[in-house]
Amino acid sequence: MDSTKDIVNKINDQYNMLSKGQKRLAAYIMDNYDKAVFLTATKLGEAVGVSESTVVRFAMNLGYKGYPEFQKSIEELVQGRLNKIEKMEVTYGHNSQSQILENVLAADAEKIKYTLEHTDGKAFEQAVDTLINARKVYIIGLRSCAPLASFLGFYFNMLLDNVLLINTNSTTEIFEQMLHIDKDDAIIGISFPRYSMRTLKALEFANNKNAAVITLTDNIHAPINLYSSCNLVAKSEMVSIVDSLVAPLSVINALVVAICMKQKEKVITTLEELERIWDEYQIYNNDEMNYLDSRSIEEFGLGDRNE
Repeated sequence: MDSTKDIVNKINDQYNMLSKGQKRLAAYIMDNYDKAVFLTATKLGEAVGVSESTVVRFAMNLGYKGYPEFQKSIEELVQGRLNKIEKMEVTYGHNSQSQILENVLAADAEKIKYTLEHTDGKAFEQAVDTLINARKVYIIGLRSCAPLASFLGFYFNMLLDNVLLINTNSTTEIFEQMLHIDKDDAIIGISFPRYSMRTLKALEFANNKNAAVITLTDNIHAPINLYSSCNLVAKSEMVSIVDSLVAPLSVINALVVAICMKQKEKVITTLEELERIWDEYQIYNNDEMNYLDSRSIEEFGLGDRNE
């Protein structure tokens, strides 16, 4: 019996043995579980017209150790029964537009904090070394992950010698672009729920060709980690029709900075050459950001090449 159904079955099994007040609680929860999930024991009691102690006894009569465990079971019920629009209504329905902005930004900040606290430093260092030493780096991220892959590909092309961004909607074309991948190469696959089967198949192919496989995903148990030797994890879920890509993008930013610091001389030479080309061919207006201004050099610790 899965936990999503557990609370419903427990209420049904125990219903005839419940007191009148507890039966009112049971009815309220079955009809308003989307609201009950946010209520403390005191507030739930007030909503039904019973005491806080009656709420706690009700939870314990159902077999829970206390109210927190009981509330967690309601959360699992909500997650199983509400679609994304309904979850958004529960979370944001009574908020003003400015409050929605505050809540989403605060939630994104929490995801970065969580990712930082649970990051695997050794895996990150392994990823940086693998990417630098690879003969060729392949990048794949499809559907909602395509912007992350494109951003990573843009900067990796400045830092590394041979980078291929796989960007196609055809599985056949994916394999055609990866035809020559081998043990001297590396591929970084980006996949967040709902996980792309094409990304999974691409990493399986790379793994079978003995290439180094690096993944960026939301969970250590994500499908693409079946084929990876180096897993980077970033929290992404949010109450919305979209995933939050803030924490994954921060991890990508960290990869770019770390590779810059590992190859200071090469990066400075590359950026100087790009500046010359941009200036010669008038790629940017004069008011565009200068990639090699003195402040940027100090911030990233590139310093004087002669130091």
